[in-house]
Amino acid sequence: MPTLIIDADACPVTREALACARSARIPVLIAGNSTQNLARRIRRDDPRDPEHARGRDATHPGFWADTLDVSCGSDSADFAIVERLQPNDVVVTQDIGLASMVLGRGAAAIGMRGHVYSKATIDMQLFIRHEEKKVRRAGGRTQGPAAFTDDDRERFRRNLVQLLNEALNR
Repeated sequence: MPTLIIDADACPVTREALACARSARIPVLIAGNSTQNLARRIRRDDPRDPEHARGRDATHPGFWADTLDVSCGSDSADFAIVERLQPNDVVVTQDIGLASMVLGRGAAAIGMRGHVYSKATIDMQLFIRHEEKKVRRAGGRTQGPAAFTDDDRERFRRNLVQLLNEALNR
């Protein structure tokens, strides 16, 4: 059974991700640093453990949501996610480094704007990130991200539904 794991640090689509997981009836883990109130994103009537999950049948435990608080250190949430990751899981993250580790473990990764990361292009994305970091360290400027739009939110929802369906059918 796949799990949806959300890298909640600065994630504008947590609500949409939870809604998709409820519909697909798969468990969710929301990971972030301990300064965030991660539980606020979970509805009061959402089950919080597998024993109370709303599943399709006895062989599919279904939807439930939990949180994973990690220390505030750099990449703490990323390493906590990778540590718990199973093949066939789906991870929501904007971190290209985490997406690379997720793909290497046989899981799927999707960005907050709906970009589905792929093994065919992740190396180039990592290279671009590295080069942009070098420019910034040398005092240069790089272009920041565009404003987050409703189209980004809808693309995310549509692509996440597709990824979750693929994960369930494996």
